[in-house]
Amino acid sequence: MKMETLCKQLMNLDTACICDASKLLKSQDSGIEKLRVVDPAIRPIRTGLKLVGPAHTVSCYEDFLTVIKALRDARAGEVLVIDSQQSRYALAGELFPTEALRKGLAGIVVDGPCRDTAAITQLDLPYYARSINAQAGTTTSLYDTQVPILCGGVRVSPGDILFGDDDGLIVATLEEWSRLIPVAEQIQRMESIMLKQMSQGKSLLDMMNFEEHCEAVRAGKKSQLAFKLDSDSEE
Repeated sequence: MKMETLCKQLMNLDTACICDASKLLKSQDSGIEKLRVVDPAIRPIRTGLKLVGPAHTVSCYEDFLTVIKALRDARAGEVLVIDSQQSRYALAGELFPTEALRKGLAGIVVDGPCRDTAAITQLDLPYYARSINAQAGTTTSLYDTQVPILCGGVRVSPGDILFGDDDGLIVATLEEWSRLIPVAEQIQRMESIMLKQMSQGKSLLDMMNFEEHCEAVRAGKKSQLAFKLDSDSEE
């Protein structure tokens, strides 16, 4: 799968569908070993935007000189992913996302503090951070870029592809995305059908195996809650 195709497909999905796809694949014993979902404490500064792109990784502590280096080196379409190693001081503010937009980067993710949030909310760049601090770090130390890091409790390697929306961030390889996306697309189609039918007065419970599943659970039998739609409704 080409990166351009992947980005287009993910932009039409959401992180919830991806998580549901992973859970479904796992139930079929054909899933990814562990879906890498970033700690939900890392939130978008501006909501309503989607982030898709390969990681350009940064590791630093209390000092943003390495972030400037990564900003210089990153290519269009990449996402700066910063492991602050529990820094207390801000490692990115308004200037960095403005430069990222100029260069055509896909976004910034900071596992640590940022600042200038009022300005950031006006920029059309996906920007995630763990916390906010008006006080900035130093610029006296150079750390590493393009190395495996931890971001929000998950491992991120250079080139891993991030997908984020208002509900969170997911990290996966190209091969993992190629398995997740078709299942997520099917889940999204089914949910769209169900929402349409609910708007027309049909009960959600009529489109699920709720009663059968509860009966099986009470009896200690193996079962899975699932949607059930007739063939006509899927057309």
